[in-house]
Amino acid sequence: MAIDWQKLAQEYRKDYLADLTTLVGIDSSRDDSLATDDFPLGPGPAKALNAFLGLAERDGFKTKNLDNLVGYVEYGEGDETLAILGHADVMPAGKGWHTDPFTLTAKDGKLFGRGTSDDKGPSLAAYYGLKMMKDQGILPKIKIRFIIGTDEESNWTGMNHYMAIEPAPTFGFSPDAEFPLINGEKGNVTFLSHFGGTNGGDLTLREFDAGLRENMVPRDAEAVVEAGDNEQMASDFTAFLDEAPVTGDVDVTGNGLRFHVIGKAAHGMEPKNGINAGTYLATFLTGYAFGGDAANFLSFLAKDLHDDSRANKLGIAHTDPVMGDLTMNVGVMTFTAGDKGLVNTNFRYPTGTGADQIKAGLAKATANMNVTLEQGREMVPHYVDPDDPIVATLMNVYREQTGDTTAKPEVVGGGTYGRLMKRGVAFGALFPGTEDTMHQADEFQPEADLLKAMAIYGQAIYDLTK
Repeated sequence: MAIDWQKLAQEYRKDYLADLTTLVGIDSSRDDSLATDDFPLGPGPAKALNAFLGLAERDGFKTKNLDNLVGYVEYGEGDETLAILGHADVMPAGKGWHTDPFTLTAKDGKLFGRGTSDDKGPSLAAYYGLKMMKDQGILPKIKIRFIIGTDEESNWTGMNHYMAIEPAPTFGFSPDAEFPLINGEKGNVTFLSHFGGTNGGDLTLREFDAGLRENMVPRDAEAVVEAGDNEQMASDFTAFLDEAPVTGDVDVTGNGLRFHVIGKAAHGMEPKNGINAGTYLATFLTGYAFGGDAANFLSFLAKDLHDDSRANKLGIAHTDPVMGDLTMNVGVMTFTAGDKGLVNTNFRYPTGTGADQIKAGLAKATANMNVTLEQGREMVPHYVDPDDPIVATLMNVYREQTGDTTAKPEVVGGGTYGRLMKRGVAFGALFPGTEDTMHQADEFQPEADLLKAMAIYGQAIYDLTK
């Protein structure tokens, strides 16, 4: 059956934008402080899930909500199942936006809003690929399940719940990365370094706070310091800002000086794309006479972690010829005098190394700092052979729809739902050459790219199930 998928996608433009407006309008970041039995991740993720399922019910699909954690849209029948894995949750908006993050805003051909790129825009484009197929009266020869998670940006609670209670898909893809195709994903592990809350030097570190999530480079950092000479320290900070690639300000408060540093947020899979406000602030403060746990906390950030996304200072740098470099993101840093301190580091690692080697490097760096190390969740590296039919089929679709005959599958540091399936990959929707604004302020995706992705997804779903 010959279908001009790109022409067909254009016919759905108005409806797609209306539905994306609805989805972007929901703040679906996880909020455990609002969690209830009915909304285990807070109301936002469940609201977005139900809105997505509502669109599918409107369009005549069979849907199911599994405990407000995950849901699916089903089309067709068969013993095999193609799974399309998207997510309706988003990262916290953070600061620095020039538009309302929860209002879809079109400007200069770009669609701004939290989730336009990660992952409401791409997931909805993939859903519309399925909708176009159904509206054309095409029945797949196998079952298709479009599965929507609600916790991809944190602990994958929803999708893990699905995999525990529903039959495993045969194969599938996640529209939550980039084109042409991701057939390999690095391992992913987080470590939490727990500090005490003592001081003891000439200065007192009252508070330090930077970062929102482990997989996000912190844009903002603040610290409150009691100093003997406020005027001199404030002057030093101004001079520091003149030389560093960050901005900021300093104010006198009732507790001393409050320092604020502004860097650049970025996805934690490639920290070099951001500027870590937290480690820059620690670098400034470590030049002063702090003591106790406060001194250790600042020294660890400034001397062992700052500006070292490949973890050379920790002695754990590693490169694999296929999967590339180990990367490290310092995602969350907090300290409260008299209480405790915390440094959250997230590592994306290739084959040939792992959590044990990473922990050993952290333990050595903090050996004399009275630090307790805690390992968070770990996902081992994932790889699908380029000759697997799902890789070959999707690459053929991409080449046909874009004309890029030299495109090849890639390995990345990001983690997608695709890795939950032995024959799972990530497929779009960020095109080569398009700026990656995932997890950043002013997140956007070009409208034309999303419509092109819709056409690619339409043909991909058709070719995989015919």
